[in-house]
Amino acid sequence: MDRADVEHFARYGWLLLRGDDAERVTDLRSWVDEVSGWAEGAGDWLQYREMTDDGPKLCRSENFVPFQDGLRTLLTTGPMVDTASALLGEPAVLYKEKINYKLAGGAGYAPHQDAPAYRFVESHVSCMVAVDDASIDNGCLEVVSGRHQELLPTDEAGCIASDVVEEMEWTAVPVQAGDTLWFHSRTPHRSGPNRSPVPRRALYPTYNAAREGDLRESYYRQKLAEFAAAGDAADGVRVSLIGDFQGRPVT
Repeated sequence: MDRADVEHFARYGWLLLRGDDAERVTDLRSWVDEVSGWAEGAGDWLQYREMTDDGPKLCRSENFVPFQDGLRTLLTTGPMVDTASALLGEPAVLYKEKINYKLAGGAGYAPHQDAPAYRFVESHVSCMVAVDDASIDNGCLEVVSGRHQELLPTDEAGCIASDVVEEMEWTAVPVQAGDTLWFHSRTPHRSGPNRSPVPRRALYPTYNAAREGDLRESYYRQKLAEFAAAGDAADGVRVSLIGDFQGRPVT
C-alpha cells in the first residue's frame, strides 16, 4: 500500500484494492464452503438464515475465526492487518468477522453506517473481501464518498434517515473475486438484493485500534446478550445490532 492509497481512504472513506491471486480465491472459496456447512448450534460459531422464494437460505456466518485455520491466519496476520493498520494510522487488531452469503434471491441491506453497531471502540475500519464477483445484478456494495466524518441521523431501525439517503450521491462498486473494498465504519453504504442466479458471497472483517484492546470476544458476548434481551421484539431477520438487513424471517 502506498501513500496515495491512504490519502484516498482519508478523503473518500473507502478504497478498492484489486486482487490478482487465483490461488487466494480458491482458498477463500474452500474456507467459506467449509464454514457454510457447519451445523447451527454444534459450536460457538453463529449461523443466520433468511427466507427466499426458493426456501430458507444461509445469509450470514460469524465468530468462525477460532475454528477455521485458513481464515484465522488470513484475518489476524500479515497483509490484512498491515492494511488495516495503515488506514487507521496505528496498529490494528481484529474486532469481528462475518461472511455475508447473499445467495440467489437473497435480500439486501438498507443504507447505514456500521459504527452505531460497534460496541466498546472508537477507531475501526472494515473491508469486503470478495469471494465471488459482485455486480449490480447480484447486489454489490454502494458507497457515498466523503461522508465519514460524523454519524448521520438515523431512523427507528438505526439505519440512515430516508431524507438524508435521498440527498446523497451513491456509487456502485462492482468487484471481482479476490478484490478487497476497504471502508471507514462511518462510510454510508448499502446493497441491493441478489436478482441473479449466482451467489455474491463476501468476507467482512472489522479491525479496531490495538490501543483500545483486543475486544473480539467481548463484542460477541455483548451481541448475544443484546439479542437475548430483545427476544422476539425485532422485526425481520436480526443479524446485526442495527436493523439494516432486509431479509425475511424463516417461519
